[in-house]
Amino acid sequence: MNRLRLWLLAVGGTGLAALLTAACLGLPGFGGSRHPYGDRALHASLSRHTANTIASVNFDQRAYDTLGEMSILFAAVLGCVVLLREARDEHRARPEPTEVARPVRRYALLVLPVALVTGLYVIAHGQLSPGGGFQGGVVAATALHLLYLGADYHALERVRPLGVYETTDALAVSSYLVLGAAGVLAGTAFLANTLLPYGTFNTLSSGGAVPLLNAAIGMEVASAVVVLLAHFLDQAVEIEEEPGRGTP
Repeated sequence: MNRLRLWLLAVGGTGLAALLTAACLGLPGFGGSRHPYGDRALHASLSRHTANTIASVNFDQRAYDTLGEMSILFAAVLGCVVLLREARDEHRARPEPTEVARPVRRYALLVLPVALVTGLYVIAHGQLSPGGGFQGGVVAATALHLLYLGADYHALERVRPLGVYETTDALAVSSYLVLGAAGVLAGTAFLANTLLPYGTFNTLSSGGAVPLLNAAIGMEVASAVVVLLAHFLDQAVEIEEEPGRGTP
């Protein structure tokens, strides 16, 4: 049985190596001043009035790949939620608030709204400037946790109802899929950027469906990071093992 597995691994590895070699041989020369893919990506971005070419690649030219990345994040968070759920031999104990140094408290509470607005700004302007849903979602989600550093865990829990964020995460994934399916219903292709007018170049309403897909990713990433950190923090701060039931 082990020998059969080794043969399968060898055959699969040889095939993969051959495909990678063929792909590398077909690449343009190293160090050139122009690249065919870059030229085509830039042309497609400008023709669809998307100022940020990276956003055009992520949410238009290769939006299907972005769907895969979003699905990986969604599945990873779901797996962590299942693994970190409260077990039968555990209970929740409300921890006592700890003393926070005044400089830390002042800095955290001062930076929190600035970081939150920055995250939302990065999401909203993803089709115009560097950044987008992935980056802005992480910034917005981590900004909320400055409340944990500046106050205490109970203060964070009051502005972080997990049920809301779990629902938002699912709705964001569904929104991305619905936008993709709308292209099929319109007679084009899945996630094709043909549903909306491309708008005026370098404005918030430009890029057709790119701003909507970018917003869906931002909402999904922000909600997923909040849910993920919530379960890790619950394990570290609130969830305790029942006395006398631990593993020897």
